[in-house]
Amino acid sequence: MSDNYIPVEIRRQLKEDAGSLCGYCHCSERITSSALVVEHIKPKAIGGETIRENLWLACVQCNQHKSDRLHAVDPLTDKVVSLYNPRTQPWIEHFTWDETGCYILGRTAIGRATVEALQLNRELAVTARLFWVGVGWHPPKSDLGD
Repeated sequence: MSDNYIPVEIRRQLKEDAGSLCGYCHCSERITSSALVVEHIKPKAIGGETIRENLWLACVQCNQHKSDRLHAVDPLTDKVVSLYNPRTQPWIEHFTWDETGCYILGRTAIGRATVEALQLNRELAVTARLFWVGVGWHPPKSDLGD
């Protein structure tokens, strides 16, 4: 079996775990029609295993920006901190939406570092969110504490 192979059952579980949202920017594959990819929280390049406990779903852009990193610099304190872990940390503890619902704001050092490192407010994402907010599809209800 290839190291890249992820069994269908684990893929199903990940989709259920993630609620079809990117673990980082919370875009929905239902809105974008772009399938989320399986993301290794601890990247394979630095010894991460291909097991459910180390996997989550991410959009291609977040996955590419994260690359093989586990840490980034908090722009407020200039300290190196761990990146956000969607498997073990509640999104709402580290992030919130601005008043427009288009920009992700970091609530914590981990959140701020992740916003910057993964470019969660990249121009195309913010533009798409503007349209999604306009039709009532965004932000996800889970991010609002409902």
